Amino acid sequence: MTRKKVKLAYISDDSARKATFKKRKRGILKKVTELTVLCGIEACAIISNPFDSKAAEVWPDPETAKEVIEKYHNSSAIDESKNMNQESFMLQRIAKAKELLKKKRRENREKEMILSMYKYMKSDQDLPENMTIADLKELDDLIDRSMKDVETKMVDQLDEDSE
Repeated sequence: MTRKKVKLAYISDDSARKATFKKRKRGILKKVTELTVLCGIEACAIISNPFDSKAAEVWPDPETAKEVIEKYHNSSAIDESKNMNQESFMLQRIAKAKELLKKKRRENREKEMILSMYKYMKSDQDLPENMTIADLKELDDLIDRSMKDVETKMVDQLDEDSE
């Protein structure tokens, strides 16, 4: 037999609400028991009774519930320090990612300059007017480095040929 879908709304009939409360309370306590047994954890449940303001159901017993709550309070301070470690770890990761981004942007800029250098050397065109002085200095440094690399390779090749 299938269960009906329960409409979540306040139950206005007192006797029906009491009966539902008792059934649901038993179900919750059963679930907490299963959770502690199957997962091997410590848990407690405190359910106040709306029909008897003096009675509150404490599972498994008040002393054990106090111990569990104290462990929770004590571990929350430890968890906060773990979160701080996670926060510092994430800040380190962000800093590394920013540094990597900076490096990649520099590499891309250099590759763009190399492409510009080859483009203008090949086409015998003047440099574009929108290049800044910093761009021109960067291009000059790149040309100097490229020339030194070519000279080094030529000297190395001459040395190999002479042997």
